Amino acid sequence: MNANATPPRYFALIPCAGHGSRAGTAGPKQYERVAGQPMVWHTLSAFAGVKRIARTLVVVAPDDGFFERNPTTSALVVQCGGPTRAASVTNGLRELRRAGAVDNDWVLVHDAARCLITPELIDRLIDECRHDEVGGLLAHPLADTLKLGDNGRVVGTVNRGDKWQAQTPQMFRLGMLRQALEAAGDGITDESSAIEAMGLKPMLVEAGAQNFKVTYPEDFSMAEAVLRGRAR
Repeated sequence: MNANATPPRYFALIPCAGHGSRAGTAGPKQYERVAGQPMVWHTLSAFAGVKRIARTLVVVAPDDGFFERNPTTSALVVQCGGPTRAASVTNGLRELRRAGAVDNDWVLVHDAARCLITPELIDRLIDECRHDEVGGLLAHPLADTLKLGDNGRVVGTVNRGDKWQAQTPQMFRLGMLRQALEAAGDGITDESSAIEAMGLKPMLVEAGAQNFKVTYPEDFSMAEAVLRGRAR
């Protein structure tokens, strides 16, 4: 990098526009209370604990009034959520540009419902990826045997030896990620997939099994237990 160039900064982007239909909640799952607080509060608290994060942007749905009713975060909240995760992230990148981020800055995209993330894991990702040409993501080596299913029957077993569960944050340069998402379209389910479609190989940064995404009804009690345990 040119000695006179401005060092890249780190921004967090939290897609928070989904409704979580699999969670069985009356409203968006990210606002359900876990360990005494709305789930998204735990997520934002972890990023607030990382001093290198210049700004955190939360992407909510256009009709979302949660943060207006609960104005207790220093994050920038923008009602630019789209119909898919990819659309919400793309819109969020545009808002980060408006807030002063540039193409060379790093963006850490994180699921609002992955509320067990810690500042230590975020720092680990930054430390591992900040000098990399591509970027990377937190992930966990797969421990379970994978089966292929068809009509309720097993039709094959998948070798788990080289398989990882993708987690978030996923950390890429703003300009590269914007280009990748525009080329990949709305079908992708994480940012790494879009980067991979460009022929690039993101880094896998090992994280623990606790950094799971709250998806199903039983996940709430597991997240509650972990957060209560940390508070002791």
